[in-house]
Amino acid sequence: MAQNETVVTAISKISDRPLNLDAALVVIHGEDLGRKHDLKQGETIIGRSSKADICIDQEAVSRNHAEITISKKGVRIKDLGSTNGTFINDELVEGERDLRNGDLVKIGRTIFKYIAGGNIEAAYHDEIYRLTTMDGLTQVHNRRYFDEQIDRELSRARRYERGLSLVMLDIDHFKQINDQHGHLAGDYVLKQLASTVRTKIRREDVFARYGGEEFAIILPEIELKGAKQFAEKVRQLVSKQLITFDKQHIPVTVSVGVAVLKPEHREAGDLVGAADAKLYEAKTGGRNRVCG
Repeated sequence: MAQNETVVTAISKISDRPLNLDAALVVIHGEDLGRKHDLKQGETIIGRSSKADICIDQEAVSRNHAEITISKKGVRIKDLGSTNGTFINDELVEGERDLRNGDLVKIGRTIFKYIAGGNIEAAYHDEIYRLTTMDGLTQVHNRRYFDEQIDRELSRARRYERGLSLVMLDIDHFKQINDQHGHLAGDYVLKQLASTVRTKIRREDVFARYGGEEFAIILPEIELKGAKQFAEKVRQLVSKQLITFDKQHIPVTVSVGVAVLKPEHREAGDLVGAADAKLYEAKTGGRNRVCG
């Protein structure tokens, strides 16, 4: 070959390369938490029917609720005329829609996380680890993470002689919301509340779903006065928020209890008990108020 001869190497177009169509849905909220459903080529039907490829036995789920199609064009989801709709990242699916890695798919009261391409098994195990610390519905920390962090923050507060406050808040008349509007609406209220409160959380704070409709916020290096001011801002923010589900306005308020770490609080449970007692005081005192 001559010294100055040019060598041309053919590079395939991106569009000519085979697509990585490996995909799966992982249950992050609902029954069978953590279960992985591998998506097959072609169509996958999700619904209440026992013949569905992914069966969700819930009244809020239609017999044939939604369909996921995998082809060379990508992965798409289509609602099959379900009664309660199919949601992607809290947006109602109308017609068909592309699925992207990390999308949250809500069908009935079950939430899936969509995992696409790459190492599905590695991504799945990462998601399982995340599920040990996060609440699948509200996407804030869960009770397990809270219990670990309150112990840690209590030790730090004592070691460095710094303040530590705890805020406990509970949605007022939450059972009535479920009874009047349905559990899907109740789930929506929980998610909206968490999203609203999260806007007021500092990086060093710990915001967690403590259980049911009750949430907890750990405030490191904050004394009682500052914690009560923070709690009042949260209470007002929630009460002013307009929450609408299925074209119906749902008024939401919270009762809030605040406690600060005291010398007599020997364990984390003592601080939690103090905040919980103030929460009870707020609820029995008329609700939609802060006590601390």
